[in-house]
Amino acid sequence: MLVLVAPGQGAQTPGFLTPWLDLPGAAERLAAWSDAIGLDLAHYGTQADADAIRDTAVAQPLLVAAGLLSAAALGDVTPGAVAGHSVGEITAAAFAGVLDDTAALTLVRKRGLAMAEAATITQTGMSALLGGDHDTTVAHLEKLGLTPANVNGAGQIVAAGTLEQLAALEADKPEGVRRVVALKVAGAFHTHHMGPAVDALAKAAEDLAPADPAVTYVSNRDGQAVASGADVVSRLVGQVANPVRWDLCMETFRELGATALIEVCPGGTLTGLAKRALPGVTTLALKTPDDLDAARELIAEHGAA
Repeated sequence: MLVLVAPGQGAQTPGFLTPWLDLPGAAERLAAWSDAIGLDLAHYGTQADADAIRDTAVAQPLLVAAGLLSAAALGDVTPGAVAGHSVGEITAAAFAGVLDDTAALTLVRKRGLAMAEAATITQTGMSALLGGDHDTTVAHLEKLGLTPANVNGAGQIVAAGTLEQLAALEADKPEGVRRVVALKVAGAFHTHHMGPAVDALAKAAEDLAPADPAVTYVSNRDGQAVASGADVVSRLVGQVANPVRWDLCMETFRELGATALIEVCPGGTLTGLAKRALPGVTTLALKTPDDLDAARELIAEHGAA
């Protein structure tokens, strides 16, 4: 069974969309989306520097657009399951038919703006911890007042909180943790610091008319498959301030019988986690259009279910 996944914030790099816009219809599609949300996605995906695309209000719609463009380039594919990491959940909702492309981009534009605004209230950030025991690490983070905002599996947890709390973590790592790496994000996402963004997103969601997922949609909240479009949207709203349980999503992929996993552009992060946590599952990251042929071969081999 094939799983199609979409990465979260931090996966973007300067110019990463450039080769994708050479594909037939891609530039036109991106221009239409840009007009719909009032953001020049082509500029940010091809010309803007690292600081410009680190902006939460830019990065989030840019990532969803990249995921949709690269998935469309695969052609007609029906995965057995879909999921996304953090903002990638909105991309996955479009894959599943819960939202159309324009609705997904409109929602993520409002999400990015709301989260960027929430991040200005208090100086916060996120740091990845590599290695260590899950329970020991979580207990240590809670002692420091930090939130395990992304539990990614494969020995990786991302802590989030104030800059002072993160500095204390750097000075006092949990037992067994090899490294603490500060992430280039603008706030403590998936924590209580994003409470104001939840309220804004809930209001934006009132304008949506979600359909029920056409394929299995796996949620970050608890790794469970969600059958109702309204439930998917409700989870998308609340997830802004709740931890991402990617470890549980990968457990569900295994239980569903996943044999292959394709990560849409800008792929790499989630396939890296899957290689360590899902032995025996073939993985492929869509980084450039050069990866499309191999992805189509994987689709043909592993089918939809």
